[in-house]
Amino acid sequence: MSENNSDEAVAAVRAFNRFYTRKLGVLDQQLMKSPFSLSEARVLYELAYREDLSAKEIGAELGLDAGYLSRIVQNFDENGLLTRKPLPADRRQFRLALTPKGRQTFTKLERSMQDDIGAMLAALPRGGSQKLVGAMAEIERLLGVSGAAAPAILRTHRPGDMGWVVQSHGAFYASEYGFDSSFEALVAEIAAKFLTSFDASRERCWIAEQGGVQVGSVFVVKHSDDVAKLRLLLVDPAGRGQRLGQQLVAECVAFARATGYRRMTLWTQSILVAARKIYQDAGFKLVATEPHRSFGQSLVGETWEREL
Repeated sequence: MSENNSDEAVAAVRAFNRFYTRKLGVLDQQLMKSPFSLSEARVLYELAYREDLSAKEIGAELGLDAGYLSRIVQNFDENGLLTRKPLPADRRQFRLALTPKGRQTFTKLERSMQDDIGAMLAALPRGGSQKLVGAMAEIERLLGVSGAAAPAILRTHRPGDMGWVVQSHGAFYASEYGFDSSFEALVAEIAAKFLTSFDASRERCWIAEQGGVQVGSVFVVKHSDDVAKLRLLLVDPAGRGQRLGQQLVAECVAFARATGYRRMTLWTQSILVAARKIYQDAGFKLVATEPHRSFGQSLVGETWEREL
């Protein structure tokens, strides 16, 4: 690159940085309509979507000064947003968890931010949001660790995703477990019902995407007013090695808890060893088994549940 071209590139990066900082400033000002600073909102987010965190772990994850984080935690405690329990191994460290009031507060803040960002994306021309997300992923890839594959991101569903969910489930389970086409038909039925009766306040689909390609999925649907059902967990072989299954299930549990469900349930098969381990690690317990003949196979169906 010539000196002139290099100068132009530097100028372009600096101009983009100024533009993006202003754009983030608008979102931050909208956040400031709430009683929380950006750092406080980030701490709330970590507590809402991850369990059994210590203050030290949050500080390391977010790069926050220990003294500043201590003041945030103290403020949250005084306002009834979290509980603090000393760690048995180190009484100077505390295990933090949101109280019901804290979860309600986070849910309100999260919905506000979702609405603000959604409004910004809705103002883009047709196809603009997909292009924007793709461009952001490319920037992250180029400025990330050299040679490293772009990390997968979790996002909510958009047009075209359900076709991938049906196709990927059908192909994977036929190849790995010999399921026949009746399983693909069941997945298509579940996906169609999700779209036609979608309740955005109590249901959600997450798609794991890596480099613009879908590599995983999971759904939370309403089973009853008090019970959420986890469905269609899948991680494509291309997305393995990143604990995506654990991340997808954690999103489901956090969402179900934040939206007022009291319990989660799911139905799986005994042969799905990796998935069963993920559910067990996420706090689900096996509550019922039933042999059945489905999808061209003799299987043992399992019902797993966990309290929220």
